Amino acid sequence: MQQLKVSQALWAMERRRPDGHEWPLDVQLQMIKDAGFDGAGVDFADIGYAREVTAVLRENGMMWHAMSNPTSVEAFAPVVANAVELGCDHINLQPNVRPRTLAECVPYIEGWLEMGRAAGVPVHIETHRDRMTTDLHFTLDILDRFPGLRLTADLSHFLVGREFQWPIDATNHAMMHRICDNAWGFHGRVASREQVQVQISFPHQKDWLDTFMGWWEYGFRSWRRRAPKDATLTFLCELGPREYAMTGPDGYELSDRWQESQMLKDMVRALWKRLEAEDASTLSSRTA
Repeated sequence: MQQLKVSQALWAMERRRPDGHEWPLDVQLQMIKDAGFDGAGVDFADIGYAREVTAVLRENGMMWHAMSNPTSVEAFAPVVANAVELGCDHINLQPNVRPRTLAECVPYIEGWLEMGRAAGVPVHIETHRDRMTTDLHFTLDILDRFPGLRLTADLSHFLVGREFQWPIDATNHAMMHRICDNAWGFHGRVASREQVQVQISFPHQKDWLDTFMGWWEYGFRSWRRRAPKDATLTFLCELGPREYAMTGPDGYELSDRWQESQMLKDMVRALWKRLEAEDASTLSSRTA
């Protein structure tokens, strides 16, 4: 049976408050477990840190995403080695290079994917600003060249990067849907056309929340059609600290981001359950 696993990014557990108070790592991991997340997104660049975190997650029967930001093909090798040693659901690769042409992208992508294939570790390329995938149109060109490329779809970057007009028109929805059709995982953040992260608990942000829930619903449906029957789709809640999170003049955030992360977890799980129920109902009607 296909599954959805909802995780919390450890980066999103940073507070960056004016008072300097941060939750210790063991507290962060306990909070993530107690809140009912299935796992965490873990930086795999530092093997010591990755060993410490994954040991706790493994002990608690949780999963993890290996996060990576390679600046070259060669720089990816240690992360792949760490993933082989420690295991992971997949490596999330932010392509930390900025080629100007599609031809320049090809050696990077082919090299990274070959490293993953040789090691037997799935590699997902993340859509992200200030990376190879910074621009929606350019990323669609990459998909033309690599139609089977597995993406981690962080749609917030494309919305704020292209600054879609409101209401979002059919052309822009279609481009976002095409990204979703290559998505094998999602990063959860809600943007507006001016802000990369808005407060999902604020009523006046509902239009943007509904927009993203609609895109994620499309992406979940698309993935359920494409993926094997026993596959797992991952959704990483990634509501980041400032400067992603908006703050007031005192430097404190305008909303409770940890509570919003749990809200997001519950909303996407409810969406998944609704799609499961719809599929079960359709199957039942066909066999009746």
